[in-house]
Amino acid sequence: MQIIDQENFDKLRALNNENVIKIVNEFVELCRPSKVTVITDSIEDIEYCRQTAIKIGEEAKLEIEGHTIHYDGFFSMSNHDQARDKTNTKVLIPKGQYHPPAINTVEREEGLKEILEIMKGCMEGNECLIRFFCLGPKNSKFSILALQLTDSFYVAHSEDLLYRAGYEEFKKLNGSDEFFYFIHSSGELIGDPPVTKNLDKRRIYVDLQEGRVLSVNNQYAGNSLGLKKLALRLAIYKSNNEDWLTEHYFILGVHPKGKNRVSYFCGAFPSACGKTSTAMLPGQTIVGDDIAYLRVWDDGYAHAVNIERGIFGIIKDVNPKNDPVIFEALTTPRETIFSNVLVTEGSPYWIGDGRSIPAKGINFSGEWYVGRIDDDGKEIPLAHPNARYTIRIEELSNADENLHNPDGVPISGIFYGGRDSDTLPPILESLSWEHGVFLGASIESETTSATLGAEGVRQINPMSNHDFLVISMRQYLKNHFDFGKRLKSCPKVFATNYFLKDKAGKYLNGILDKLCWVIWAEGRVQDDFKGIKTPIGYIPIYTDLEILFEQYLDIDYKEADYIEQFSIRTKKLLEKLERIESMYKKEEDVPQFFWDMLNDQRKSLINLKNEYNMEEISPLLLKKL
Repeated sequence: MQIIDQENFDKLRALNNENVIKIVNEFVELCRPSKVTVITDSIEDIEYCRQTAIKIGEEAKLEIEGHTIHYDGFFSMSNHDQARDKTNTKVLIPKGQYHPPAINTVEREEGLKEILEIMKGCMEGNECLIRFFCLGPKNSKFSILALQLTDSFYVAHSEDLLYRAGYEEFKKLNGSDEFFYFIHSSGELIGDPPVTKNLDKRRIYVDLQEGRVLSVNNQYAGNSLGLKKLALRLAIYKSNNEDWLTEHYFILGVHPKGKNRVSYFCGAFPSACGKTSTAMLPGQTIVGDDIAYLRVWDDGYAHAVNIERGIFGIIKDVNPKNDPVIFEALTTPRETIFSNVLVTEGSPYWIGDGRSIPAKGINFSGEWYVGRIDDDGKEIPLAHPNARYTIRIEELSNADENLHNPDGVPISGIFYGGRDSDTLPPILESLSWEHGVFLGASIESETTSATLGAEGVRQINPMSNHDFLVISMRQYLKNHFDFGKRLKSCPKVFATNYFLKDKAGKYLNGILDKLCWVIWAEGRVQDDFKGIKTPIGYIPIYTDLEILFEQYLDIDYKEADYIEQFSIRTKKLLEKLERIESMYKKEEDVPQFFWDMLNDQRKSLINLKNEYNMEEISPLLLKKL
C-alpha cells in the first residue's frame, strides 16, 4: 500500500535534503501511519490542517467566527492529559556521562529501546503530517529550523498559530542537518472527541545527542508540541555549549507615560505565576510571552528574539477587569483554539472569567453540571485550572512592532518571579549582574496546576527554567555569569513577587499592581528613580510608588501598605538562604561567585537583624540612595 503519493514525495524532494528524507523514512516505517501528507508554507496546506482537525473531531467550531474548542484526555482529576507530565519527560543521557541531580534522566540506550518499542505502530490508521517551522524570525542569526512529524491535526493547527512557517527556510539549508526534529503521536484514540487512551504509556523523551524529541500517547500541547518546551530543552543544550542563551523568558516593551521611549525587558516566571499577564500589561507592547533566544549584539547589548509568533496561555482568571487586552481578543472573531474549558450554547467559559457560571454544559469530562464529581469523589470544576488558549500575537492590539525583527530587541532589564507567600517584597533590583544571576538562581515558587502532582509545594526554580534544564547547574550559572561579562551594557536584574500574603492569608498585591512594579523597574534602568539599598537588593522609595499608583492605577497607595509589602523579613530571608544552600550543595562544582553572593547576603542580613534588633525591618528605617 502506497502511503505517500507522488505530489507529497515531490514536496520532500524539493527540499534537497537527504537528512529530512532519512528521518521521515525511519519514523514512517516505525509508526506505520496509513497516509503521509507534507505541509508546505502555502495557505491551502495550512488551512487543510485546521479544517481536518475540525472534520475528525480533534477540534469543534464555537459560536464566534474562527474560535474552536479542543479537549485533552481525562479519566479523573488525578489522571488526565491536561498538564505537563514531569515524571515521564526524561532526558536521554549516554552511558557514563554525568547525570545532573535536578534533571529527570534515563540512560540513552535504555530509554530509546523503551520508547521506540512503544512507538511501533503508534500511528496505525492515522494520517502523518510532515511539518516545517522556524524557531525565531526568518532570515535571522538567532533562528533554528524544526522538522515535525505528528498524527494530530490539533497539534499541527496549534503550531501554525504558534510558529513561523519554515518549509521555504529548509530549502536554504542546502542539505545541512542543522535543524531540530520532533516525532509525536497521540497513540490509540478513544471517545468523541477522540482523546489519547493509553496515558500509562505516555512518554516524552529528549535526545540531546540527536537534537530530537520523541513523544507518544499524549495530546496536551505541553507534552505534544515539540517546538515548545521540548525544543526549549534542545536549545538550552545547544546555546550553553556555544556562546548564547536560551531562556524561559517573555519579552516586553515598556512605554512609560510622558516619555518618548520604549525599554525592552525579559522575564522568567514559572507557569501560572503571572508571566503572560505581565507580558500583556495595559499600555505596554508584547514581543513574546514564553521562550527567548539571547545573543551578545554589535551594540554591546543583549538582544533577544521570541522563537514563537503566538501565545499558548493559561486562561484561568483572564477577565475584562484584570486582563482587558487578552479578554477582548478571546471574545471577538479571530483564529483561536480554546482547550479544556466549558462550552455552553457555543460559548466558552473558564474559571475566573468574571461571568456567571452556567449550570451545565460540555467540558473536558463530557456532560458537566455544577457539583459533578469524578470516580474518586473529587469535584470537577467547570474548566480545568490549566485550561488554555492559543492565539497569534499579531492578532493582539498590543503586539510590538519588532515581533519579527531578525535582529531582535535590546534588553535593558530582566525580571525573575515566583510564587512566594511570605518572604520577598513585590519588586527589588539586584546589586550587580552577579547578584542578579544569584537572584534568578534563587527563585522559589509554590507549585500550581500547570504541572501534574501536588499543589502548594515550595520549590527552588532557577531562572524559572528548572523543569527544562538539560545541563548541570555549574555550567548553567557559569554561562549566565560569563554572558553578562561580555556585554558593554548589562541588563539590570529585578526580582518580583506578586503573591505576598499577610498573616491572615490575604494577598497584599492587587492583580494590576504589577504594572507599577514594572514601570518602577523601567525608571530604574533609565535612572529616573533612586532606591533603598538592602542586603537583598534595591527597593523602591515610598513617594515614587505613591506617584506611580496614582498615575497608572488611580489608586491612593498608603504608606502602611508600603511598609507591610517592603519590610525586610530577615528571619524568612535567612531561612530561604538555608533552603538555597541545601539545594545547591547537591550540585557539583557550583561556581564560587554563587557561594560568595549567598554568604555575603547571609552576613548582611544577620548584621541588619542585629542592628535593629527585629526580624521585620521597615523600609522607612533604611537609607535612600
